[in-house]
Amino acid sequence: MCGISGFIDYNNNSSEATLKNITDTLTHRGPDAFGYKIFHENAYCLGLGHRRLSIIDLTESAAQPMKFNHFWITFNGEIYNFKEIKKELILLDHSFVSNSDTEIILHAYSQWGVDCVKKFIGMFAFVIYDSENKEIICFRDRAGVKPFFYYWHNGLFLFSSELKAFHKHPDFKKEINLSAVTSFMQYGNVPGTNCIFTNAFKLKPGHFLKFSLTNKTFEIFKYWSVYDSYNKPKSTISFFEAKTETEKLLKSAFDLRMVSDVPVGVFLSGGYDSSCLTALLQKDRAEKLKTFTISVPDIGLNEAPYAKEISDHLGTEHFEFECSEKEALTIIEDLPFFYDEPFADSSAIPTTLVCKMASQSVKVVLSADGGDEIFAGYNRYEYLMKYGNKLTNTPKFVRDGLANLMNSVPADKIPFLKNAFNFHNRYEKIKSVLKDPSPKTLVLELNKQFKDADLVKLLKNEPVGLQPSFLTEDFDSKLYSPLACMMAVDYDTYLVDDVLQKVDRASMSVGIESREPFLDHRIIEFVSKLPDEYKYFNGDKKRIVKEIVHQYLPKKMMDRPKMGFAIPIEKWLINELKPKVDHYLNEKEIEAQGIFNGSYVKQLCNSFYEGRKEYGVKIWHLLMFQMWYKKWMQ
Repeated sequence: MCGISGFIDYNNNSSEATLKNITDTLTHRGPDAFGYKIFHENAYCLGLGHRRLSIIDLTESAAQPMKFNHFWITFNGEIYNFKEIKKELILLDHSFVSNSDTEIILHAYSQWGVDCVKKFIGMFAFVIYDSENKEIICFRDRAGVKPFFYYWHNGLFLFSSELKAFHKHPDFKKEINLSAVTSFMQYGNVPGTNCIFTNAFKLKPGHFLKFSLTNKTFEIFKYWSVYDSYNKPKSTISFFEAKTETEKLLKSAFDLRMVSDVPVGVFLSGGYDSSCLTALLQKDRAEKLKTFTISVPDIGLNEAPYAKEISDHLGTEHFEFECSEKEALTIIEDLPFFYDEPFADSSAIPTTLVCKMASQSVKVVLSADGGDEIFAGYNRYEYLMKYGNKLTNTPKFVRDGLANLMNSVPADKIPFLKNAFNFHNRYEKIKSVLKDPSPKTLVLELNKQFKDADLVKLLKNEPVGLQPSFLTEDFDSKLYSPLACMMAVDYDTYLVDDVLQKVDRASMSVGIESREPFLDHRIIEFVSKLPDEYKYFNGDKKRIVKEIVHQYLPKKMMDRPKMGFAIPIEKWLINELKPKVDHYLNEKEIEAQGIFNGSYVKQLCNSFYEGRKEYGVKIWHLLMFQMWYKKWMQ
């Protein structure tokens, strides 16, 4: 895991000092070593930069940028099956000077070209410079675990693991993409291939970009898509056979992620996914796994007792960290630096905390992200299966009347429910779902915070959002099911835009590598073909995972409500964070900035502080944007 950066500059305004400046913004991603390589050609100047977090082959022979024949590479990530590929390449007369997976990529590319990526099991973003054919080829892994940003404007092509590197190039124009602002206010992130800056983009997962240095043009090609897996005919195997094969695939994926030359640990929350990960890894190991759990009891985030019970049962070496609400709050000030594109998922705070704690003992940690999207773990899947048809069959005038009634009654006035977890936010979203409860709208609306009508009032310019990937047409209508659609769209959107971005920045902020074993592409390719009832059955989410886990942990130990990394945003905004709200959402400053309508922001804040707690997430989105703006635009 590292940080990569570089440029192609047809204006020849770049130097080795420029390359060093943009690369060293990523020191937190790679604190162990660095490398810079610059090529001065007649038509352009090309630079490759690398910051190294040493995980596999800690020697100097694995340093980057690395060269083989006429190929150069700068690489971020891990190829977990590199030893198997190495054996195949040796049979084809390749020889090696290091024990690194980086060298394997170079040789694999020289042997098979762009098709080499189909052999890789891993997480990666890498750039290869073919000096003979005058090409740059940029790859991103199938699930999008590793980030890849690029910029193309006025003869300058930039690429990096994080946006902050671009700011260090003198010719980078940081012009805000107003459509991206609109989408951020709705979803809490800038979705898809879009970026907060004009002329800047993210390379889509499962794609590669080929840049012709001679023609000054590039094309983007797809090599993998989750929809291709869902569009295959459903499997007819029995549930028992499916469970056996799923466990075998999980075990293989989990074991591969243990390949490392430095200590490895596991995040153990006590939920089904992390318990499955821990149980399957520990069962055949004499050496105890290191497992990590964090709790913040004074904000109600405390799964530590459950994790400890599971650790004791499985026999891991368990580390439990307890921190205060004050420690959690201190993380907020640093969020705009590490999340250098506006990002509003508040669970970034506890995620950063647990990474910080784990970094004291290990350099690599395994996380269970992706289990919900693959095995139907989110509550929204349950809503779809339980209430989707009922809502669709309810007369529209009844649904509209109920939505209007909810508009007139604040969430905080609802007895009993007002104290339920995340109720205020969910209450707001239900209003939109009542308008149109179709599966695609359900996916779209459940991910929105600001409705279209709200955005008209909020934004000074006409709100034109980015085309959301939630509305994909990539499904084969013959194989379509509402549950499969929702899960595939979440894998392609929410997982990439929110979950993986959060975990990457949180882990890299403290210089540790987070690995996501559930996102081994072999797992989704198999599970996507299983019947829906193997994943969701009679109100039971994650059916097949639960059956696997119950072989290693007593069912009574696991049966409890899902907690998640919940943060009391509404409480914080009313108390500890109110001075920040008053400062960053000041009507005068908002107006001077010229993006939002100051009077509407003031009205929203007043309504929130007068009792409309369901507006809390909206205020948080605004606060996160304003803090980002202050850090990167002023």
